[in-house]
Amino acid sequence: MAEIASRPIVDPILIDNLTFAYGAHTVLNGLSLRMPAGSITALLGGNGAGKSTTLSALLGFTRAGSGTIAVCGIDPAADPDAARRRIAYLPENVALYEHLSAVENADYLLALSGERQPRTAITGALAAAGLQDRAWDQRLGGFSKGMRQKVAIAVALLRQVPVLLLDEPTSGLDPRATADFNHLLLQVRDRGTAVLMVTHDLLSAADVADHIALLEAGRVAHAVQAYGPERFDVRALHARFQVGSDRRAA
Repeated sequence: MAEIASRPIVDPILIDNLTFAYGAHTVLNGLSLRMPAGSITALLGGNGAGKSTTLSALLGFTRAGSGTIAVCGIDPAADPDAARRRIAYLPENVALYEHLSAVENADYLLALSGERQPRTAITGALAAAGLQDRAWDQRLGGFSKGMRQKVAIAVALLRQVPVLLLDEPTSGLDPRATADFNHLLLQVRDRGTAVLMVTHDLLSAADVADHIALLEAGRVAHAVQAYGPERFDVRALHARFQVGSDRRAA
């Protein structure tokens, strides 16, 4: 029998030497970022560093000037629908319907993505996300941000996609809600999903991330991988982050 060559492993997110400019203003300047399956990468940077543009490029809303960007081997600018089918995206302000319940929101969003699930699967995901059962059939109008995040992450859990993009997911959450959210991210990672978390929260990133990358002037200026029981040298990272902030302010 002829030997069948094994297929190359494709990283869920691969960005190589990506550039993008608004007119004369360079936003991404040779950005390179690789994210393997089953990993959490925290992307930190100040305002204007290029974080939002990176997410926009991955979602296919921004076409780079040069370089390579791929979601599971797909160029999101060339085939945005195919790329987005492989992505669950959780923005800073979750767009949910206040007149619908948690279950109804999940059911509707899953239907839009073509991945409708039975009620038992939805309530199971809401429970796994830490939303108490008495809230499952309540309208979202009275939900806190933390409760809304739990509904959104439940939808991401149900979609079973290889990539999860998060934009400031812990902004406005109290320490307990942040810890609960990070616990959910570990579950998603352990399932094999590649998680990219854009954040200003260095301490939360250090708790949950496998890799931390500091973005300055549209490129990764410093990157470190979790190692040992302490995982990261938070003081050194904070000092490095502060140096970048001082440069931007200068």
